[in-house]
Amino acid sequence: MRVAAVFVPGKNRDKIREMAKSLARGIEAQGHQVDIVDGSRDVNTKLTIYEYIAVGTEQTSTFGGKIPDRVGQFLKESGIVGGKKSFAFVMKRPIGSTKALSRLMKVMEQEGMFLKLSEVFNSKEEAEEIGKRLKIGP
Repeated sequence: MRVAAVFVPGKNRDKIREMAKSLARGIEAQGHQVDIVDGSRDVNTKLTIYEYIAVGTEQTSTFGGKIPDRVGQFLKESGIVGGKKSFAFVMKRPIGSTKALSRLMKVMEQEGMFLKLSEVFNSKEEAEEIGKRLKIGP
């Protein structure tokens, strides 16, 4: 199956990119083909061809759990994502991670994506382990 691991950075691009790469390694261990997509730089990427889409970001505020506006903008411009099975993830922060995850899920659902699972990642090792256990197939 073709899978897209999309990440939309806030302030710390390298850390969220590493989380997406680790998640991709775990999914690849299941035998799927995974492409990593930077939602802030890959502006002409179309997600229509993917059967499963993992979307991750980080919160941009300390307390409010805000996420980058670019997340919704990227999903709107990335082709047909409605009805796609998907996974949402955010990086762990001391305060507000669950609120950020909730906001990410809301943005994804507004685009018609079918959320199968969501997670707050503490480390890239955890991201890889979850990637190995995600049920991506039918």
